[in-house]
Amino acid sequence: MSSYLKRYWPYYFMLALPIAYFLIFRYGPIVGNVLAFRRYVPGGSMYGEEWVGLRYFRMFWHDPSFWAAFQNSLVLSVLNLAITFTLPIIFALLLNEILSKKIKTVIQTISYFPNFVAVVVVVGILKEILSPTTGVFNQLLGQLGIDPIFFVNEPAWFRAIYIGSDIWQFMGWNAIIYTAALASVDQQLYEAAEMDGAGRWRQTFSVTIPQILPTISVVLIISLGSMLTLGFEKVLLLYTPSNSSTSDIIDTFVFRMGLQNNNYSYATAVGLFGGLIGLMLVSAGNYISRKISGFSLY
Repeated sequence: MSSYLKRYWPYYFMLALPIAYFLIFRYGPIVGNVLAFRRYVPGGSMYGEEWVGLRYFRMFWHDPSFWAAFQNSLVLSVLNLAITFTLPIIFALLLNEILSKKIKTVIQTISYFPNFVAVVVVVGILKEILSPTTGVFNQLLGQLGIDPIFFVNEPAWFRAIYIGSDIWQFMGWNAIIYTAALASVDQQLYEAAEMDGAGRWRQTFSVTIPQILPTISVVLIISLGSMLTLGFEKVLLLYTPSNSSTSDIIDTFVFRMGLQNNNYSYATAVGLFGGLIGLMLVSAGNYISRKISGFSLY
């Protein structure tokens, strides 16, 4: 063992760095969840002063503002998952039909680029485009004789703005994994299907999709785990008192209760509840996927 470690120690040293990262920044904060069961006092212990059991869970269970935030999170998450999970698959399938490598490369580069734009820049662009005075959309509406709409302040438009910006920013990037899966499909399967008289549509549904179904299943299971964990930064930047009826989600509720109201124990209890919901969604999605398609994450 000593000679083995002496020979390969640089590799273990490099492995130690990501392990330390996960231990400190991922698993370490899990210990802080004990604060959900203890009363935090400013200036006291970071893990609370006394045990209060399920007091904070009962508090948010009877808090109407929490359930409003939970409903907003659930609706926005379901809509966002249904659209932003499906579109990258369709985009990858369409991209796979392009025969010219140069055109495919150009399209991929253009679709990947928005992923590297900072969220604050994306929100800034959105606010400029949707501005009621100088925005492009409202100028077009004005030419049609329609009064300007303050899109960012309207609760009815918040979900469309959020999901639309997610599509623009992440669709191309999320399609990478499906593009890679499509590249590994055996071309002989297409040749055999073509010999049997299958057209492009039939090949897509009978060959392509079944071949990438394991990848789709794994991505869906992972997505279910973060279903209630939406883009907190984007929501916070788009949040206004006027659109709070639809933009106030669990993450912003935790932010408001914990950092703004200094009620850390209450905020921790809400965050832990959201984490448990995510765990149940992952387990349920994994079980259903294994029973229906035969593929699962574990």
